[in-house]
Amino acid sequence: MNLRFVEAFYWVASLKSVTRAAEKLHLTQSAMSSRIAALEEELGAVLLDRRDKQLSLTVAGLRFLSYAQRMLELQREVKAEMGSGKPQAMTLRLGAIESVLHSWLIPIVEKMRREHDGLELELTVETTPVLLDQIQRGSLDLVFAALPAAMEGLRSQALQPMEMVFVGNPRIHRRRRYRLADLADMDVLTFQRGSQPHVTMLDVFRQQGLKPARVHTISSISAMTELVEGGFGVATLPRSAALRLLERRSLKLLNCDVPLQPLPVFATYRIDPSSVAVETVLGEVHKFIGQQDHTKARASKD
Repeated sequence: MNLRFVEAFYWVASLKSVTRAAEKLHLTQSAMSSRIAALEEELGAVLLDRRDKQLSLTVAGLRFLSYAQRMLELQREVKAEMGSGKPQAMTLRLGAIESVLHSWLIPIVEKMRREHDGLELELTVETTPVLLDQIQRGSLDLVFAALPAAMEGLRSQALQPMEMVFVGNPRIHRRRRYRLADLADMDVLTFQRGSQPHVTMLDVFRQQGLKPARVHTISSISAMTELVEGGFGVATLPRSAALRLLERRSLKLLNCDVPLQPLPVFATYRIDPSSVAVETVLGEVHKFIGQQDHTKARASKD
């Protein structure tokens, strides 16, 4: 049995679309359909129900799907066992929100490039709604976003939330401590309208009986920091991202009497029985975040 045909069936069944499965495997739609047809002929059973323009699995297709997953997993294990230590080629389409990119994804990508020769990453940086739509469609394999995806075939796990802080210009914002009421009189820059940082930031002001004079919603961290450097207001950023930016930008973390709510982060992915790319990246992410937490805990004790 040709495992390329089995792989084609697995992704059509998982993504519920011949077109999306063809895009993932870099095949034409006709080539994808030919592989499924050849597999059905070999098995002597119809696997896909194509009536009413709604692709679904037949009873035989449902039964074969579990076999397909096991066969692809076994193929992966055999390649790893018989590969004589040679790194396996792995391609992963990875998506992340800007907060993740600026906080910890860049050093992790740099580390993986050095240590995993066979890992090839295709990186997309977008907002949470766009990332969730793309992974649901099968255009991405793993995303780090502010919300989990709720869809059959996808798995999500919560990561360490990001502490959010106000960031200002050291030439302008010279106080050692600010009241939230002081910041309410300034231009406040935050992420795009309706995003978790935007909504929770407004909630923090509202709970204190305050309303910011002017709120500017900007999707780019680089744009926000350039505006702050130019003397235009204060920005809300993840602390870890702000600390990295402090190394090369004229910024200052503002000590405020009322803390902002943390930014939740979720890893959402689709199981790929033929590759360990997702597990490899998630392992590096958990290791890096764990090391950061350990360093922070030691610093607080000192």
